[in-house]
Amino acid sequence: MRIGIPKETRPGEARVASTPEVVKRLVAKGFELAVEAGSGASAGYPDGDYASAGARLVDRAGAYDADLVLKVRRPDEDDVAALRPGGLLIGLLESCGEDPLVASLLAKGVRVLAMERMPRTSRAQSMDALSSQANIAGYRAVIEGAARFGRFFPMMMTSAGSAKPARVVVLGAGVAGLQAIATARRLGADVFGYDVRPETREQILSLGAKPMDLDLGESGAGEGGYARELSDEAKARQQAALADELAKAHVIVTTALIPCRPAPVLVTEEVVQRLRPGSVIVDLAAANGGNCPLTVPDRVVELHGVILVGYTNYPSLVAADASAFYARNLANLIDILFDFEADGPVLKDLSEDDITKAMLVS
Repeated sequence: MRIGIPKETRPGEARVASTPEVVKRLVAKGFELAVEAGSGASAGYPDGDYASAGARLVDRAGAYDADLVLKVRRPDEDDVAALRPGGLLIGLLESCGEDPLVASLLAKGVRVLAMERMPRTSRAQSMDALSSQANIAGYRAVIEGAARFGRFFPMMMTSAGSAKPARVVVLGAGVAGLQAIATARRLGADVFGYDVRPETREQILSLGAKPMDLDLGESGAGEGGYARELSDEAKARQQAALADELAKAHVIVTTALIPCRPAPVLVTEEVVQRLRPGSVIVDLAAANGGNCPLTVPDRVVELHGVILVGYTNYPSLVAADASAFYARNLANLIDILFDFEADGPVLKDLSEDDITKAMLVS
């Protein structure tokens, strides 16, 4: 059974789908690993480390000519053309609704397991790539905000005087938001957290932050631990109630996303105009339209004296650890995908396991 690891070619993507540590683990289980030369260089994993772990270094065609291909990001049409008919592809498909690329994959007989469709169950936790990458995004977003804010995050007391701690507001208390809250607290900021799901209040408190309690007249709790879209009336109440709280902030980190829907607007232009000059908004929803309508994807801009950070791939900014986490997610998934017999790994029926059945694109 041959596993291929191609180099990611999406602009700005520095991650790789497997690391030498995980390659060594897979080789020990009886897999043959074909790694495209240079695939791990941007993440700090040189070719020599892969070779030492037991992989064979190949060109791009060789990485795609495999029974199982592991990727981080969505393939393009050239990738689809290079895949082996009847093979298996695992990665973040980044697909919603009708998708010509999915149609091309299925027409070629390629089976696809989409990592974003991993069910949110305790058994699947070690394979949950969305959570592992969101953790990194939440951490890196706060680091970005702290670096661009022209003052201290913690309270500082010196012989020359003292400085009050920065007031940080995190909107959205999912995986990324909770990590952002924890990171900002570790840096000494005065942190406030908000989420439309009432059950997150306790989680915000447990991290030493202050929950912002707003009466919206309805709950935003959805299925599978995700938020659901609010009604238009609740959205209007939310924006009005949030405005005064946000106007006091020095740094705002927004993480509110609804799968396959535009990001909800939480920070209006009017709020931006009320912020103090030098304040920072780090918008993790920039790729989906932004929680602030002034955010520009993949750019840092200054409007009304406020710095808006619109990066769309924070895990890639911490590529070594992001790749390591993602590679382990994939390795844990592979453990349930195969029976490990004397003659080598044998792929199981993908429709028989609840996890792979949920991930299988059809």
